[in-house]
Amino acid sequence: MSARIQRLYEAGLALKGKDATKSKTSRLFAAGRGKLAKKLGEEAMEVVIEAVKGDRQKVIHESADLLYHLVMVWADLGIPPKEIWKEMDQREAQRGIAEKTKP
Repeated sequence: MSARIQRLYEAGLALKGKDATKSKTSRLFAAGRGKLAKKLGEEAMEVVIEAVKGDRQKVIHESADLLYHLVMVWADLGIPPKEIWKEMDQREAQRGIAEKTKP
């Protein structure tokens, strides 16, 4: 999965600042960070709504939209996926230590 996210991130970076009439991604970047963040929030809510409904297929569809918009926010802020994976690794290591110290 991380390779796919990396490719999406790189594609987003390549489209940032390009002609907004030629791609959805370029239009999102041209609309500004506020629009990117708003779209991310909308997609997150759509996942929540479909999850509550129990519609597995729609959760899959909306989750893909959510990941796309999340990665575009990362690209806009210059946060490479490897920084996210590093944070996740650190959290996993902390949880592992915490679990081992419980009586």
